Amino acid sequence: METTRQNKVCRLIQKELSEIFLAQTKAMNGVLVSVSTVRISPDMSIVRAYLSIFPSARAEELIKNINNNAKSIRFELGNRVRHQLRIIPELKFFVDDSLDYVERIDELLNK
Repeated sequence: METTRQNKVCRLIQKELSEIFLAQTKAMNGVLVSVSTVRISPDMSIVRAYLSIFPSARAEELIKNINNNAKSIRFELGNRVRHQLRIIPELKFFVDDSLDYVERIDELLNK
């Protein structure tokens, strides 16, 4: 169970990461990256961000690229939230495939 402070920090990080990815993906035509969920460890040192990527065929490639550039994303996040957070957490990114899962279930039910 997350505390109120964890929830506030998660919402702040989710908002800022969404803006960072929006700015970065404008140059990439046909790619949309959205931050669906952010979870933070109890000691606020590690963030697990779940990204929903369209088209989903390129999801693994983009997640690998994003995780390789996690330090620069963390630096950008730090510049944005330096007045709200004392320590900028380490970032780990994962694919949120819940929409693909729902689509697959719907496809199976409609057969």
